[in-house]
Amino acid sequence: MREIIATAIMVHEYPFSVDEDSIWMWAFQYANPDFHKVTHKTAGNDCLALFEMEKKTLKKLLESVSKIGLTTYMWKSSHQVVEYMVITGHFIDAGWNLQKRVLSFVKVPAPRRGIDVVDAIFKCLKTWGIENKVFSISVNNASYNDSCIRCLKENISLSCKLFLGGSLFHVRCCAHILNLLVQDDLSTIKDIIFNIRESVKYINHNDARLKAFCDVVEQKHLKERKLVIDCPTRWNSTFNMLSTALKFKTAFASYKEREPHYNYAPLLEEWNQVEKVCKLLEVFNLATHVISGSEYPTANLYFAEVWKVKKILDKEIEDEDIFMREMIGPMKKKFDKYWGERNMLMAIASVLDPSKFHMVSTCFPLIYSKEDVDENIKKVKSSFEELYDEYVGLCLQESTSSVVNLDDNISSSSQLNTSVVTGFDDMSMLREKEVVSPIKSELQDYLDEGIYVPNTNSFSALDWWRNNNMKYKMLSKMAADILAISISTVASESTFSAGGRVIDEFRSKLNEESVEALICDGNWFRQKYNVKKKSKAEKEEIQITLKF
Repeated sequence: MREIIATAIMVHEYPFSVDEDSIWMWAFQYANPDFHKVTHKTAGNDCLALFEMEKKTLKKLLESVSKIGLTTYMWKSSHQVVEYMVITGHFIDAGWNLQKRVLSFVKVPAPRRGIDVVDAIFKCLKTWGIENKVFSISVNNASYNDSCIRCLKENISLSCKLFLGGSLFHVRCCAHILNLLVQDDLSTIKDIIFNIRESVKYINHNDARLKAFCDVVEQKHLKERKLVIDCPTRWNSTFNMLSTALKFKTAFASYKEREPHYNYAPLLEEWNQVEKVCKLLEVFNLATHVISGSEYPTANLYFAEVWKVKKILDKEIEDEDIFMREMIGPMKKKFDKYWGERNMLMAIASVLDPSKFHMVSTCFPLIYSKEDVDENIKKVKSSFEELYDEYVGLCLQESTSSVVNLDDNISSSSQLNTSVVTGFDDMSMLREKEVVSPIKSELQDYLDEGIYVPNTNSFSALDWWRNNNMKYKMLSKMAADILAISISTVASESTFSAGGRVIDEFRSKLNEESVEALICDGNWFRQKYNVKKKSKAEKEEIQITLKF
């Protein structure tokens, strides 16, 4: 029973003192008359014990994983005035399911230095025994991350080989880059956004104002039945507020005539600007939603989403409205800065999608300049082949190593002279040749097979590889390692929503060990029991239902 309470505390982020709640105690004692009330200290110890037990289970799972992709993010607690770093691991399990687990949630000493971040990450890797299994690490575009990742890459490469010389190791958060572009977009209408936000707040101030607005909506025969007050720090929430308010633009104008103290109604020209901005943001919103996913592979979906963004930027830069041209200019400049060069990891991931080279050959001419397209496609093909050869070499190395170990066992048991060439040695050579031939033909067979076009939007590349991993044994290893990589840090960022709830004003004295146990074990149990938590934006966004 105490284990159930500890699990509930971590999954739902309840305080330790929940065990002292009379209703809770009544419910447990009703279910089990032998249950005895426990103190918050005992509850805390139970949570720590459960954390250690689940940690051993996860560590055993990670032993069976070939490679793991990491995401990391920094966050400052407003109640403890210290900075925390979260590290999340992404990997494909034996059943071809994408998994993510928070591996570490630790303090970073002030003043934050790149070397301190590197030390914290490497300590986490050693703790979990995965320092030789890291394929990549995804971070945002903060300047200190460049030196940090460079140092971490050097340390890891000393003990294990990084593929393609480590060129795939550092992954920049694509969602963060899209966010930078959107901030340019929204800054051009910040005064209009303020007026719309204040308009909704004004109407929602009391029942009389809300009733008056509902009367206007009814007279205008508008079908929409809700307004939204955004979370200002989340642009997708602001987009939701703007796109919803657009449906009431005629109602806001009429409401102004009824309310002499209402001074926030946007002008018709301003509504037209909002409409154009929302049309643009719709593309960004969908792209961000796709590449920020953590329950399905995202690296193979990158180019399709970037192409959509490039397409609308190119279209709107030619708009006859000077407002649009001036707004799109800086956005397009930033787009070309971040995506003007090919991203090899995403390109290889798209080839490991059943669509093969179709996405690369389709999107490259639309994203890059004409003179660079052929060269870029050629480079992707050569890099893909090189990566495949590295996997083949690694497989042969492991195969040879196992043969050598077997030879040693035979020699020690029979006391044979190791300098004598035996029949087993000849068999070993044959076995090597048998391994080389089919593996070497896999790549060409895969590319020659033709592309697979799914007939459903719910299709995942992992489904295809789950069904074809026995046919393409070597390529399936590549696919499992690369498709596990997250191209955004959203999975790690979302952990800090939980961090803010765990380290609230009532629990600001929690020690580092307790904080990490609550955050990590809460994440592990939510994954285990498929419990979904609302995002911070969803919690802070206010939806106002109009009643008639």
